[in-house]
Amino acid sequence: MSAMRTIMFVTLMAVVVTGHLSASSDNQQHSQPQDSIREGDIIFQESQSELSTAIQLATHSKYSHCGIILRKDGQLFVYEAIQPVQYTPLQEWVSRGKGGHYVIRRLKNEQLVTPAMADRMKVAGKKYEGKNYDFYFRWSDDRIYCSELVWKIYKQAAGIEIGTLQALKDFDLNSVAVKKQMKEIYDNNIPYEEMIISPDNMFHSELLKTVKEQ
Repeated sequence: MSAMRTIMFVTLMAVVVTGHLSASSDNQQHSQPQDSIREGDIIFQESQSELSTAIQLATHSKYSHCGIILRKDGQLFVYEAIQPVQYTPLQEWVSRGKGGHYVIRRLKNEQLVTPAMADRMKVAGKKYEGKNYDFYFRWSDDRIYCSELVWKIYKQAAGIEIGTLQALKDFDLNSVAVKKQMKEIYDNNIPYEEMIISPDNMFHSELLKTVKEQ
């Protein structure tokens, strides 16, 4: 009887341990992020400058800068409009933001996010590479600002409009910081009717979902 109880005990323990390991494996699988960073993702951060502060106040948003994730030489980069438009290594881009915080948003219709679409994005973005940052926030291609770059790449490569353009006059232009920046940029010739796409408007596009935040 003693030997039989021992065998039963060992068998029972094997079942319990196996079940525990299986559950742990399942938990680990479920704890892994279901969405990795992909080409075509749009990444947002709070940049650190006086202009960033003005953008935040004018748009009532903490996100003042964005770029698009694209692969180059086998590595993920952020293609962004700074000075000048360029590919920035992902980790370097993240480290520039306040507190290293960022949010990645992606098209809800993920079937549209294909390698072919990413290739079209690179082609569409190529003509902007090396162009100066547009402090005047004009809609021409002579100079480019951050959200304008991402919006135009999506429009040209996929026919998708991420966010809605707004006239400059529709933003909150009343704070001291915003008025100071407006004076420095435009002097007394403020183009109130200029159409602008803001990082905040893109961030809240109904076409996007959040896949990563850190």
